[in-house]
Amino acid sequence: MESQQCIYVRLHNKISMLPNQTVTIGDVADMISNRLDEDEIRTLSLHALQLSDGNRFVIHSLDVIKAVQQYDSQLTVQCLGPEQTLIYVQAGIRKPNVLLVILVWIILFIGSGLAIMNFHIDVSMQQTHQRIYELMTGRKNSHPLLIQIPYSIGVGAGMVLFFNHLFRKRFNDEPSPLELEMFLYQQNIDQYVLANEMDKRERTE
Repeated sequence: MESQQCIYVRLHNKISMLPNQTVTIGDVADMISNRLDEDEIRTLSLHALQLSDGNRFVIHSLDVIKAVQQYDSQLTVQCLGPEQTLIYVQAGIRKPNVLLVILVWIILFIGSGLAIMNFHIDVSMQQTHQRIYELMTGRKNSHPLLIQIPYSIGVGAGMVLFFNHLFRKRFNDEPSPLELEMFLYQQNIDQYVLANEMDKRERTE
């Protein structure tokens, strides 16, 4: 009988919802119980998203406990995992601007090309290739293509292997260094937003 009066709730780290939606327990958390009214508990309202909430809102585990207690004061809520859920309010999926994508691609292509060329100039790569060619063949050559062409192909192949992507194709399931950096960057943003949004919410309540 005691186990029937307890539910276990685990909040999600973050979710995405549309404006003017009502946030329910089932939206922000996974729940386990052996109660017959479990589905009804999942539909309990936590907050109605409004334009004044902006594009982010935070649901705390205390909000879940309060909603459950109002539904049935005899219920005990055991919260596992994260204490907060960050809700990103998305107005809709915007189609990418093709011209903007092309412009950014050109800028990145030119910038990365200049960076590689400047690096090669700084380390005197051309003189190094000329010296290697002279040591291998015994002849001097101002344009040792026999070394420069394989080296250029190797730089490109190395970049592809390093980032673990060739267009949309992945070579293995390991995350690339860029994906790891993006993950850490997004994690830091989420932590900052959680702290900032909770402080803002506490001031307004």
